[in-house]
Amino acid sequence: MRTGAKIAIGVATVTVVGAAGLGAYNLVDAVTGDGAGGLRAEAAPARTGPPTSGETEKTARDFLAAWAAGNTGKAAGLTDDVQAATTALTAYRDSAHVEKVTFKQGTAVGTKVPFSVSAEVVLGKQRTTWAYDSSLDVVRATADGGRAKVGWRPAVVHPELTAGRTLRTGATEEPKVVAVDRGGAELDPKDHPSLASVLPDLRKKYGEKAGGEPAVAVRLEGPAGTAPKNLHVVSEGKPGKLRTTIDAGVQRAAEAAVNRYNDASVVAVKASTGEILAVANSKKGGFNAALGGTTAPGSTMKIVTSALLLEQGKAAPAKSLPCPKNATYGMTFHNVENSENPRATFAQDFAASCNTAFISFAGQLSDSALADEARDVFGIGLDWKTGVPTFDGRVPTDGGAGRAAALIGQGRVQMSPLNMASIAATVREGSFHQPYFVDPSLDGRQLARAARPLAPGAARDLRSMMRLTAVSGTGAKAMAGLGGEIGAKTGSAEVDGQTAPNGWFAAYRNDVAAAAVVPQGGHGGDSAGPVVAAVLRAEARPGPEVTG
Repeated sequence: MRTGAKIAIGVATVTVVGAAGLGAYNLVDAVTGDGAGGLRAEAAPARTGPPTSGETEKTARDFLAAWAAGNTGKAAGLTDDVQAATTALTAYRDSAHVEKVTFKQGTAVGTKVPFSVSAEVVLGKQRTTWAYDSSLDVVRATADGGRAKVGWRPAVVHPELTAGRTLRTGATEEPKVVAVDRGGAELDPKDHPSLASVLPDLRKKYGEKAGGEPAVAVRLEGPAGTAPKNLHVVSEGKPGKLRTTIDAGVQRAAEAAVNRYNDASVVAVKASTGEILAVANSKKGGFNAALGGTTAPGSTMKIVTSALLLEQGKAAPAKSLPCPKNATYGMTFHNVENSENPRATFAQDFAASCNTAFISFAGQLSDSALADEARDVFGIGLDWKTGVPTFDGRVPTDGGAGRAAALIGQGRVQMSPLNMASIAATVREGSFHQPYFVDPSLDGRQLARAARPLAPGAARDLRSMMRLTAVSGTGAKAMAGLGGEIGAKTGSAEVDGQTAPNGWFAAYRNDVAAAAVVPQGGHGGDSAGPVVAAVLRAEARPGPEVTG
């Protein structure tokens, strides 16, 4: 080359394709007029037209590889909406609890690339593989020089995912709870229809403590008010087992007994503990009269009245106490069928259910005496924590004719069969044990406690009077054939507007006490008596050890 010769360097163009194959630039070598050389880069025109098959395949592969590696930022950067992709891919990891994901890329059809997903979902100790198919589209990102990128849409993550919805892994519902009886047998409302209103309340209250595990699923969730959809079940869950105090055999006997009437209710309890063994109503569903009834108990209330009189020394079983046809205290009271017995003893008055003999004590008692006895000895009116809503009895303070009426279970006194079964149980045991459906140790709740037990002498005398009633008094017909330690009391409660009184019966046999009411049943011994007797004939199983 000769000195001083001019060298014309033409314009040389070199196309460089980056490693990712995502763009192209022109490099131009220009000679300035003064002979000085320089290099400057000029952006080539943006690529247009559909991505090539090579761009489509590689873009999809790089995106899926970054996603599988957990590199959310890189994967999102390979889409045309970095912010939306970042949010969705982060939620997939954190909310759907996908710990690991692998892909199998399919053959592209144009710019659409199908792929299969295998996601490892992990929540606590639960682990499962979630497999499904999805797809993506590769587009030209006009805002990025026409580079080939994944056209972002939520369905890339899952074909059913749309804007405003998210994937979340978690419990689908509270654990299922199987309620079992005291012996472990499952309690099905189909077999025990009277429990249909009791078991749901028990499950709701104690389900978390019954040891069950909830079902877990990957769910598609939307805005408030929209129902979620399960996409993949992580765990079917495990039902909890809630052991109740119900005895299936006694419950069957109770159901059969009340079904003899259009309207009847009965409750049975274990006297020594308060465990509720059976609850039955002939009217199924709706209001549970056995647990929540609020009607006058009639002469079954004389159990509480007698306890008061015996403890105060105003009466004794063998002490003479005439039973006239009528007695007046603020109003005139009479006996059923206007019966009388001028030579009766207190025990005979109790066994024959003489109203007038009990009314004769009205002037000797304070306005609060009966209410105090009912609360302090029998637990009536305390806050019973049975496990379901119940009425806990009411004996209001009253004077005049109201005080007299209360002595025979009329006036403003209100009881349910549950209350009267508990009253009979208190006499049998000598002290109050609050009725309950679920062992209090399950949730640590404190059962209601009466202020004191029944005085031993009064308890002994009252048991002898209830036995007399069951053997030769108004309860003898119903209790016939029942052996063991037995005791009973009948009741006929008059209600305004009814043509016949409500029939009541409260009794015990050994360690089981029961009470029933038959609205408009007439004499309690004839109507409610056979219901209670049928329940007492059913032998209760021992069940597990309980506290209470």
